[in-house]
Amino acid sequence: MDLIVTRQGDIWQARFGEHVWRAAVGRSGIAEKRAEGDGVSPLGCWPIRRVLWRADKLGAAPVSAFPTSVIAPDDGWCDAPEHPDYNRPVKLPFAASHEELWREDDLYDIVVVLGQNDDPVVAGAGSAIFLHVASPGYGCTAGCATLSRDDLLEFLALAPPQTRLCFCDAE
Repeated sequence: MDLIVTRQGDIWQARFGEHVWRAAVGRSGIAEKRAEGDGVSPLGCWPIRRVLWRADKLGAAPVSAFPTSVIAPDDGWCDAPEHPDYNRPVKLPFAASHEELWREDDLYDIVVVLGQNDDPVVAGAGSAIFLHVASPGYGCTAGCATLSRDDLLEFLALAPPQTRLCFCDAE
């Protein structure tokens, strides 16, 4: 069973079997990925690779069938297409463009790493496409999907190891 993210009327939602949760996606919606930084949540189904979490915020690893790892203050993710570590985790400080995984806004308290553009990595085809905690009001992302913290924890507890996240462009 997959987590299906799609538009329903004026909002985005994520459906997992009979469970339906409000969601958010990239500022450019769901479409074919064109380039790094395009704001698109990439159309397609992506396997879940692992779950990263903030021990100082959660206290215990999320209940999950997926491998889990604690996020450290020096963890980052390379988003520089020209760099050999593109779309890979990196340690900070890091000279090339990157995302910091240790954030103050709580959005990355739980990060579900998706297998988008990772086997093999293609320069410019998208990086750091995650499922993570939604911002207040479910604001748009740079291309990720989001759920509320409670909904994300519920999903992780329910999802078997073969679960994928599917970005769909139709209701």
